[in-house]
Amino acid sequence: MLTNLIIYRIAESWAPDLQAVEAALAKSPFAECGPTQERSAGWVPPRGEPHGPLAESVANQWVMRFMTEAKMLPASVLARKVEEKCEAIEISELRKPGRKEKKELKDEAKLDLLPMAFTKQGAMWVWLDPQARTLVLDTGSQARADEVVSSLVEGLTGFALALVDTQTSAQAAMAHWLTTQESPAGFSIDRECELKAADESKAVVRYGRHPLDIAEVQQHIEHGKLPTRVAMTWDGRVSFVLTQGLQLRKVAMLDVVTESKDGDGGFDADVAITTGELSKLIPDLIEALGGEGRTGLGHGLPASLTTTGPACAPPDLKPGDVPF
Repeated sequence: MLTNLIIYRIAESWAPDLQAVEAALAKSPFAECGPTQERSAGWVPPRGEPHGPLAESVANQWVMRFMTEAKMLPASVLARKVEEKCEAIEISELRKPGRKEKKELKDEAKLDLLPMAFTKQGAMWVWLDPQARTLVLDTGSQARADEVVSSLVEGLTGFALALVDTQTSAQAAMAHWLTTQESPAGFSIDRECELKAADESKAVVRYGRHPLDIAEVQQHIEHGKLPTRVAMTWDGRVSFVLTQGLQLRKVAMLDVVTESKDGDGGFDADVAITTGELSKLIPDLIEALGGEGRTGLGHGLPASLTTTGPACAPPDLKPGDVPF
């Protein structure tokens, strides 16, 4: 669980209440798409048990699961159905449908096809740490994250949050680490990164399974290419890829963590181990980026963002700057 992380800070004005969260989620339960419904979304029991609670507390960490279902209707199939309807009108009425009528025919064709369409489901883990006041969404898509955030904000009175913002941008810090070949305390740079030019060329250089402590990487940064993602390991326990937008991708617990599980572990063990490691990794990463900023990014909602540590990374860079 939790392989891609988008991290939010919850406003101090909201008082954590698990029962209130459960009641809010119960207002938007997931239901499969109806015959002519294109998409459905809602909350499901994270433990996977029918009629189970929608918000589970494990080791004082709250876990939820957001489910989506969409009808798969290929554009080519829809276009062919519309064309058939247009041809039928031309034959029976000896005229060609206009633009407005074609749009109506498209809507009609979609309703005809939806009951026969295949469906695709997707689920997202949602982790709320009431003590650290963080909300973590297991997705790499900001659009999908926005949907979940909107559901929570609409359902929970006083609930407000903002994307975690740091004094030093992730991109500037990654450029500094790669240029100086010095990792922040507690972290190591792994063998994967992507560098992209900010000029019109948009040139991209990718390294995979390749040492990054080489002069070539430094030269790319000196010539204006800035890192968009860098693979890292925290404390020898968790590997991940840090992006320029301060998202974590490809999060994986390493052997030293997984070997500590008893047997198959089960839901509670998986939640406790994963959230236990990440609840230590996240503040260490924020500190490595100079502590939290005060911009209140995210959804235009109030949030309490405080500086959590001394600046330990360079100021934000412009293309071509060399962070020595």
